[in-house]
Amino acid sequence: MAIKTIEILNVMVFQSHLRKNNADFKTIEEGDSFSSGFKLKFCDGINVLIGENGVGKTTVLKMIYAATQWSIRQTDQGKTKRLLQFFSNSLSNSDDLKNESSKEDYCYYKVSDGTHCFEESLSHKALFNYEEWLGLNIQSVFIPTTEMLSHSKGFLALNQKYNMPFDGTQIDIIVNASLPEAREIPAVMKSILDKISNVIEGTVILEDDSFYVLKKDGRKTEFSLEAEGLRKLGLIWKLIRNGLLESGTVLLWDEPEANLNPELYPFVADILLELQKNGVQIFVATHSYNFAKYLEIRRKSKEQVMFHNLYKSRNVFSDEMKKVLPGMDDSSEAVYSQSAYRMDEIEHNHIMIADNRLLDEVYEL
Repeated sequence: MAIKTIEILNVMVFQSHLRKNNADFKTIEEGDSFSSGFKLKFCDGINVLIGENGVGKTTVLKMIYAATQWSIRQTDQGKTKRLLQFFSNSLSNSDDLKNESSKEDYCYYKVSDGTHCFEESLSHKALFNYEEWLGLNIQSVFIPTTEMLSHSKGFLALNQKYNMPFDGTQIDIIVNASLPEAREIPAVMKSILDKISNVIEGTVILEDDSFYVLKKDGRKTEFSLEAEGLRKLGLIWKLIRNGLLESGTVLLWDEPEANLNPELYPFVADILLELQKNGVQIFVATHSYNFAKYLEIRRKSKEQVMFHNLYKSRNVFSDEMKKVLPGMDDSSEAVYSQSAYRMDEIEHNHIMIADNRLLDEVYEL
């Protein structure tokens, strides 16, 4: 089951999109709404979120993750977290996630699989459409930017007792990596495991609440002593070995390229493409043009990878609108998006702009 759309209104950086077209304005009746929310449509394959800092890429990933976790029917209600907990355990209430300039307006996010939808309203502090969403059992894994397995020793017990300042995604990834290994692994997943094992020169094991890389020559290396880029690959290996990246799973990975040797970009891209081909829907947020481009050039069909560029743009109002709606000016800034199957079809592409600036400086030498 794939995630098809997300809608966000007045949450975090996602301010209202105020109508700025005169034709639209003339059709609005008194009492109608003058704003709409941020919307994205996803492909069933790999969705690559790009954009400058502060446009909400990680926020989108966490909202999808929160929604998928609420789809799982379970008896342990404490395991299913509100969106608030996926940002920080120290936040007091959902008001902290409201857009600063729109706290008095309606605030919500909505995630849909095309048939069912899940909506968490920060304004009402309530879940909507929950009855139809619960029981869909959309399995998902979120890999945060921060590498967590090196800190696993006693982490979960300490967090349960002292409520340490880590967000829910950082806690969940340790839980997922600590689960028992699956008894049977499909042949295609076994092939991916072998490829990763060759790169990290071993396998990942859990002993006495700590993770190690068991090298092919028999050496056992503490996870923290491995290069962080290799730890990322070791984590993927462990998730696959635990049976958590099977067909129908949603994988959300925040900045997979962080601390990764650029020589490994094509390898990680190939692993993600292989997982997608076998039924895993993938969402990644990246600042690397090279990493995103490898996903594009190595795919087998254009529908396999879709790019979503998030960017900020100022709301612009005509003089006519300003007269009727006093207080509206051109200073408000909202997050917009553009989606395409090719990187060069995207405008406002900040990672491509930065890459081109570097090339310009090189040519000037």
